[in-house]
Parts: sequence; structure tokens; C-alpha cells
Amino acid sequence: MSQSETRQQTRILVQTAANVCEDKKGADTRILELDPIDSGLSDFFLITSATNDRQAAAIADEIEYKLKKEFGVLPNSVEGRRLGEWILLDYVDFVVHIFLTERRAFYDIERLRKSARPLTPAEFDAELKAEVAAHTRAARAKAPAKKAAAKKTAAKKTPAKKAAKKAATKKTAAKPVKAASAVKRTVKKAAPAKKAVVKRAVKKTAAKKTSSRKPSAK
Repeated sequence: MSQSETRQQTRILVQTAANVCEDKKGADTRILELDPIDSGLSDFFLITSATNDRQAAAIADEIEYKLKKEFGVLPNSVEGRRLGEWILLDYVDFVVHIFLTERRAFYDIERLRKSARPLTPAEFDAELKAEVAAHTRAARAKAPAKKAAAKKTAAKKTPAKKAAKKAATKKTAAKPVKAASAVKRTVKKAAPAKKAVVKRAVKKTAAKKTSSRKPSAK
């Protein structure tokens, strides 16, 4: 997976968690897009407020459940669930902060992260949709180029295959001819030998006949 695809996947997870905050009545939900130089390992902070510890725990539980069910993603660590004043869900590429209202004002993470770009869930969602659309257009533009390259490669391979078939056919046809020539040569070589044998046999027979015709001495 490329870096742009990984970041897009992270954005989808953040947006899903932000939707949970909205559904569970989290107040003043914000997404901070962190400066790469200042962010360390994480790319985004998702911050929301709850009126009491039960609501904070309910938001945290639902985010965990949703991300696990839909994407198979679990937090790397969870902190503050017991007290519920500040629950932190660390998903490495992004971190979810669920504060009680007074605690959020006290720690004021948004002020501490001055270099971060704050976004509402709606703004973040609009950017995500635009990014997904751009990625889809780029993928569709690459598809015809890949098809054209595949056709060109196939066209190059076809003449080579035909040439190989022709060569194989010629080679196969040449084998019987060579075999016939070899037989002819063998026959030609064997012919004089056979004639010599026949001549010797004829001479031997003639000699026997001549000796049988001579009168015996008395």
C-alpha cells in the first residue's frame, strides 16, 4: 500500500470515529491535522467533549466497536477509561481524545497544537470525499494505459510465436528428408559390397562345376 493510500485509509478511520462522536452527542468535535514536523507518529487528533463520565465511556466504547467491526482495527492503547475525565484511544496514526468539558478547557490541546490545522467533521468529510474522488479518477485514467500496454505486448508476442511455429514446422519437415537421404546413402554404400559377395559366389559355383567335369585318372 502506498503512502497516499495509507493516509487515505487513516482519514476514513478518523471520519468514522468522528461520526460516532456526533451520533453519541459529543460536543464541539474537532479534528486536528497535525504538522508532520510537530506530530511525531500521529497524523490526526480527534477531540470531543462529554458532559459526564458515562457519556465519555459510551463514546469510547462505540468508537472501539465500530472500528473493530468495520475495519478490524483495534487501539494500540487505551488510557483514562476508569475515571472517564479524559479517555485517550491511541490508534498510532491518529489519537482520539474524549474530555469532560471542564477538563478539555483546562488542558486546551487545541492551543498547545498551534501548528495543527483544525477541521470540523463536515469539513474533514468534504476533503475526504474530494480525495477519494481524485484517487478514483487517477485509477480510471491508468486503466486504459495498462490495457493499451497489454495489447501492445500481446501484439509483439504473436509474431514471435508464429515465427517459432514456422521454424518448428520446417525442422519437423526436414527430419524425414534427412532420414530418407541417410537411407539412400546406406543403400548406395551397401550395393558394391553385395555385388562383390555375389561375384565370389558365382566364381565358386563355376569352379565346382569345372572340377566335377574333369575325367578321373585310371
